[in-house]
Amino acid sequence: MGLEIFIRGVLVGLMASIPLGPVGVLCIQRTLSKNHKAGFFSGLGAATADTVFAMVAFFSLSFVLSFIEGHLGVIKAIGGICVILVGLRIFFTNPVVQIRRNRAGKSNLWQDYLSIFLITLANPALILIFVALFATFGFSKEILGAVNGTAMIFGVLSGATLWWFTLTFFINLIRNKFRPRHLLWMNRIAGTVIIVLGTVVVISVFLKMPPNGIFP
Repeated sequence: MGLEIFIRGVLVGLMASIPLGPVGVLCIQRTLSKNHKAGFFSGLGAATADTVFAMVAFFSLSFVLSFIEGHLGVIKAIGGICVILVGLRIFFTNPVVQIRRNRAGKSNLWQDYLSIFLITLANPALILIFVALFATFGFSKEILGAVNGTAMIFGVLSGATLWWFTLTFFINLIRNKFRPRHLLWMNRIAGTVIIVLGTVVVISVFLKMPPNGIFP
C-alpha cells in the first residue's frame, strides 16, 4: 500500500505544480538567462514550499492554519510586493551581464532556490489546493495514518520535483537558440508578466480588505 500511496502522492505533486504562475515564469526565465541548474534549483524551491503546504493540509496543523487565516491579507500583500520587486529586477536586468556572470561561475544556486522558496511560501492560499486534491484522492490523516501519510508527502515532493526538472530540462534544450537581444526581450516580457501578476495579488488583497485594514 505504501508504494501505491507514494505514486498517488506523486500525481498530487504534479497536479499542484503544473499550473504556471509567477514562479513558473521565473523558473523559465532563469533557465533561459542562466542554465538548467539555475532553473531547476529555482523550481526545487517551489517544490519544497509546496511540500510544506501539503504537510500543513494533510496533518491539519491547526496552529499554522490559524496563524495563516489571521494574517492572510498581510502575507499575501507581502508576497505580492516581493513578486513585483522580482519582476522589476528581471525587467531591468541586462542579459549580457548575466551571461558573463554565468561564464565566470558566479551564479548562486542556493540563492535561486531560497528566493523561489520564500516567494512560494508567501502564497499560503496554495494550501487550499492541496486540501482539494487530498479530498479528491481520498487522503486523510485518519485513513492513511502517519507512515502512509509520510510516504504520500514524499510522493508530493517527488512529483513536484519531477515537474520542475522536466520543464527546465526542455526549456534548456532551446536556450542556445536565444541571442542576447532575444534574452533582453524575454526579460522584458517575463518581468512585465511577473509585475502584473504580483500587482493583481496586491490589488485583490486591498479589494477584500475590511474597514479596519489588512492587519487584524
